[in-house]
Amino acid sequence: MGLGVGIFLIAVGAILAFAVNVDTAGAINLHTVGWILMVVGALGTLLSFAFWSSWGGPGYFRRRRVTTYPEAPGASRDTIDEGPV
Repeated sequence: MGLGVGIFLIAVGAILAFAVNVDTAGAINLHTVGWILMVVGALGTLLSFAFWSSWGGPGYFRRRRVTTYPEAPGASRDTIDEGPV
């Protein structure tokens, strides 16, 4: 679940919990469903923030490999950038 889905669930849950006034004859309590959606959305949003730095998504990963040749005269150094920029 991403940040957008978490915010969406919080919004839908708030609408069901606070704005809808429907009598379903005891079949389902929409206010409880709204509170459950808000809690799940809040947890998803917090987890998304917690793992935000560990996953950059496509196009944000870059690996640099540096090779140093100390025995060569002049100590040449090769740098190779791999991955999308």
